[in-house]
Amino acid sequence: MKNFTIEPLKGYGEIPFGMTIDDAVKLLNMPDFYEELSDMEETGNRSIFYQYDSIATNIYFEGITKSVVACFETENQEATLYGKKVFDLAKEEVVKLMKAQGFKDLEEELEDGELRVSFEDALIDFFFEGDKMTAVSWGVLVDDQGNII
Repeated sequence: MKNFTIEPLKGYGEIPFGMTIDDAVKLLNMPDFYEELSDMEETGNRSIFYQYDSIATNIYFEGITKSVVACFETENQEATLYGKKVFDLAKEEVVKLMKAQGFKDLEEELEDGELRVSFEDALIDFFFEGDKMTAVSWGVLVDDQGNII
């Protein structure tokens, strides 16, 4: 994978939300680490976590009938968002950039010294320690059949 473009509600580079596990593995090979995070007995949820160290990205797959890409989390310093290197942006710049794209549902929360800046309407979170962005997480909602809702 060479395209590290964060696309809220769409995907990451050449990996769209809704891509199957098999297709993701064809593109990226097997992950460095993976774990099934399912809680079928209690909540009926099934999530599978793939960690790719070489691209500093985690992919979460959801869906019971068909598991598809539902969320990304990246620490990749090459990641871009609307043409800007996202990890070079300060909190105020991220807020301005997201608002310029029409996202308005902003929420901020400080927890254990880490600031989470979220745009609920984009299903994206930016994490900061001090003035430094440490991670970006974004996704979509997926039903049991692996359909994006």
